[in-house]
Amino acid sequence: MEVYADLAARHRVRWLARFALLWAVGIGARLVFLQAVSYEEFRDLARQQQTKLRQLAAPRGSIYDRAGRLLALSVPVETVIVNPLQLPDRQLAAQLLAKILEIDEVRLFERLESYATARKGYMVVDKGVSVEKAERLRQLGVEWIGFESGGVRRYPDGLLAAHVLGGVDHEAKGNAGIERQFEDDLGGYPGYEWVISDVQRRSFDSSLQKAPQAGRDVVLTIDRRIQYAADEAIREAVANSMADSGTAVAMDPHTGEILALANYPTYDPNDVPKSTADYTARKNLAATDPFEPGSIFKVFGLAAALETTDVRPETVFHCGNGTINVGGHVIGEAHGGFGYLTVEEIIAKSSNVGAVKIALKTGEKNLHDYLLRFGFNQTTGIEMPSESQGLIFRLKRWQPGSIGSVAIGHEVLTTSLQLARGLAAIANNGFLVRPRITRPRTVGEATFRNVAFQQEDDAPKRILRPETTMTLRKVMETVVLTGTGKGIRLDGYSCGGKTGTAKLFDKTIGKYVSRYNASFMGFAPVNNPAVIVVVTLNGTRQYGATAAGPAFKQITQTALRVMNVPQDLTEPAPAVEAVPERTVADVAVTSAPLKTPELMQQEMEAEQGPPVAIAVGPKLPNFIGKTAREVLDEAMQAGVRVDIDGSGIARAQDPPPGARLVSGQHVKVRFQP
Repeated sequence: MEVYADLAARHRVRWLARFALLWAVGIGARLVFLQAVSYEEFRDLARQQQTKLRQLAAPRGSIYDRAGRLLALSVPVETVIVNPLQLPDRQLAAQLLAKILEIDEVRLFERLESYATARKGYMVVDKGVSVEKAERLRQLGVEWIGFESGGVRRYPDGLLAAHVLGGVDHEAKGNAGIERQFEDDLGGYPGYEWVISDVQRRSFDSSLQKAPQAGRDVVLTIDRRIQYAADEAIREAVANSMADSGTAVAMDPHTGEILALANYPTYDPNDVPKSTADYTARKNLAATDPFEPGSIFKVFGLAAALETTDVRPETVFHCGNGTINVGGHVIGEAHGGFGYLTVEEIIAKSSNVGAVKIALKTGEKNLHDYLLRFGFNQTTGIEMPSESQGLIFRLKRWQPGSIGSVAIGHEVLTTSLQLARGLAAIANNGFLVRPRITRPRTVGEATFRNVAFQQEDDAPKRILRPETTMTLRKVMETVVLTGTGKGIRLDGYSCGGKTGTAKLFDKTIGKYVSRYNASFMGFAPVNNPAVIVVVTLNGTRQYGATAAGPAFKQITQTALRVMNVPQDLTEPAPAVEAVPERTVADVAVTSAPLKTPELMQQEMEAEQGPPVAIAVGPKLPNFIGKTAREVLDEAMQAGVRVDIDGSGIARAQDPPPGARLVSGQHVKVRFQP
């Protein structure tokens, strides 16, 4: 029995030995497989778990006025972060951080507790921390406080030129104005670094993959001093006339350079928008919102008549004693009526019937052609986003009474910038120029390190004879000397202009009401204009001269002084007593609108379509199958911006290879092992 027991024991030992040997061989084979055969695969998997490609923000370019005065810059700040799971005492941490950062201690403690409960190892304590506060935290010498460097956008002059500059959003990307239009230039190109973390996601090492490329500066044509005057003037005009909103544009008529562009209500670009209403407030009304211009438009109709007929300033028309019927459409005067008036008097007194008589003499085709020559029904090309092209209907869409409506500034839609462009042609002896708001690298003695500048791609085009423009300027001078603009005279300078008052259409009752788009546009000096200014108040109950005239005078007077324009008058402007309401009345009176502004807006959108983002960027390379470094190198060379998702090899990209990016668009590249 003992022999059998011994043999059985030996048998079990042998089987155990065989099993142990097989187990050892298996372990060895597995180790060889892991260490030799699959080494690179598991190494890559480990790297994916331990490393992360982090984007490094590029310093944003600055914005300057025409003289090199700083309007927008990025200030270095830091973001304070902590790992709630690694804090030795969350209550003490909240107390310490809240005291130095000057934030709510109770709220911070609640957030720390919430993150710890959710097992989240990364929490932003505060963004936009000043360098001084960050240094105080560093001096504490505690390991659980982390920092991420960045920048915050600052506008030193607050509200100044807000609608020109725009602003940035929570991601530090432009959301309006120049900040949006030149996002690709101002934003630069982000850098990337590989961040190595331990098992608890604590970063302990990093390596630079691609250094960020700083954004380029932008130099504007606006002058800070003239802009300040425009901001103040339009604010006061809106308040004094109880208008809903207002715009003002000051421009050099010879170069098309915008000297000032103001809108009211305004906003502080230092405040990041938080709601849809905040974004809506950043609309540049001078470029984006067309309106019926009213009597201010009569000047352009007169230009067409001077160019195509024998009409001259001394030509006499009978103004119907107050009314005229055009194709069944009755048009009247604002107050009373007129008999015989010369063309010069028709413009000075802003006679509606007289303007219609001039238009009938000109004819539909000539009137339509010259309105298009002045640049209406097309964008001006200014370097600002979302510009509207307004509306001049095609001739085949005109009704029998349309010529009468167009002659007095109804049945058309135009922006303040388009009016400024048209007026510039009268002021500069007949050339249609393109409004510009950016300047090249060198301004005076100031040279900027790396400047984005949108080159003008079309030369000024002659649209009027010089003698026509001289006649128009003299006629417009009578408006401020004896006509509806009487009292809007400048100290030391001659000036000319035109008032405009267009009734607003109330769609609830289906007719025009006594609330107006009140405008004044003009230039100075008369013989060689150095500046033109267009002012429009929306929703006021006052006429153009009363509502917009004082703002025109204030802005123009400041611009002439800042530009050192020699005075052409030796005597100061005479004191003018209160002008009777009938004297400045320039409202178009019609029996009923042929096309309401609301209908015109709908037809404009149907005919022209919504604004389309034009793809102007380079063709996208094919990033598929490439590493992150290869993608970043190729993207930099191609001048495109890349958003990276994941790690490993590029497996997909959007937009696809060969597509072109529109302004501000990024290409998204997804990486997988």
